Amino acid sequence: MSFDRRTLLLGLIGTSAAVTAGCAGGYGGDYEGRLPLPASATGAPGGRVQAAGRSAFPEIGFADWTDAEPEYVLYPGDEIEVATPTAPEQTKTLRVGPDGRISLPLAGQIMAADRTIAELEADASEAFAPYLRRPHVEATLKAAGPIRVWVGGEVRTPGMIEMTGDLDAYQAIIQAGDFLPSARPQEVALIRRGPGGVRMMRAVDLRPRRGEVVALRRGDIIYVPRSTLGEVANFVTQFRNALPIGFSYAIGGQYQSF
Repeated sequence: MSFDRRTLLLGLIGTSAAVTAGCAGGYGGDYEGRLPLPASATGAPGGRVQAAGRSAFPEIGFADWTDAEPEYVLYPGDEIEVATPTAPEQTKTLRVGPDGRISLPLAGQIMAADRTIAELEADASEAFAPYLRRPHVEATLKAAGPIRVWVGGEVRTPGMIEMTGDLDAYQAIIQAGDFLPSARPQEVALIRRGPGGVRMMRAVDLRPRRGEVVALRRGDIIYVPRSTLGEVANFVTQFRNALPIGFSYAIGGQYQSF
């Protein structure tokens, strides 16, 4: 990796210790997909690639990879019941909007996406405080919204893909139009939200009939580089403010896109 690219990465990430998107398996397990780490190798063309994480890419700011299930966070399209036991007439079933917000009676709009159920209950209770004597809120997930992943880089039609069932990383590549001739399929970046909202990355080999079968989770990001995984820096630069809500990560406790 060149000096300029390292400088760019350090400037993007700064001194954040851990940078942190949603998981599909959190509400039912149908898409949880355990991912075994690939065997280490030299990284030479045609060989197995080394698992990528904080140890392999310290300047990018990814946390070490783990297959542990993170706590479920709400996502646009999720249907939730927001109950106020002390004022039952205010209890409503609401859908998280495309902007990640819900509209509470009396209290107005609050952010719901990328919040856990407990965090939403606390935020809603605070929002109701000026209007209710005992503003206690109980939230329940009634139905999960669309399961989406994002595919970028050297594919023919990059963008968001909606999962209608189990989907592995190579199938997502096919749905995105397949690899371009310039792609490096043996070293594809898989970026995922881990426990605590941290951002994790590992390299996966997605060569047809030779690579790994990697089950995807809600909010996963697949980036196909042209040459090396160092190109993730360019992806961060171009898309971190353009990715939809639900592909967000926490930096210092504050959620922002990628």
